[in-house]
Amino acid sequence: MNFRTVAAMCGVLTLMGLAAPINAQDVTQAANAPVAAPDFGPETNLPLPRFVSLKAAEANVRRGPSLSHRIDWVFQRRGMPLQVVAEYGHWRRVIDREGLGGWVHYTMLSGARTVIVDEDMLPLRTRPKPDAMENARLEVGVIARLNECERDWCYLNAGGYKGWAPKHVLWGVLPEELRD
Repeated sequence: MNFRTVAAMCGVLTLMGLAAPINAQDVTQAANAPVAAPDFGPETNLPLPRFVSLKAAEANVRRGPSLSHRIDWVFQRRGMPLQVVAEYGHWRRVIDREGLGGWVHYTMLSGARTVIVDEDMLPLRTRPKPDAMENARLEVGVIARLNECERDWCYLNAGGYKGWAPKHVLWGVLPEELRD
């Protein structure tokens, strides 16, 4: 069997303050911002929650939706998937895969979809079947570009390698999500 291993890119979250997990009350009452409609953002009319990716190599994560709010930490991994859970003006409240988050200016985010691999040495397969041939193996923490998704599988592109991976070991895609 001939396959390659795609290693996780060095990406870190630099803590610059105390981080606290976001709870449901925080999401709906985001820093005194108006409460969003149940399913769509008041600024973009796009679904909430939804996944995006980090466009910039660095993005400040703030306590509230303005430049006057304190920076709690800095995201330092271009392409990292984030989940948008609230909107206020040009600001988006996002959470990462650990459930931590804050407010990021919308210019730091991209609609390009990515996922993080949550299983070490995850095989990328030629077809969406557990017994299909392997194209490559992905280490835990690798960020991959998300293409199409079926019920249980998603087609990914990572480090120039393409293939199918089980959806349940990826963070950045909803379990019921289908993509063409």
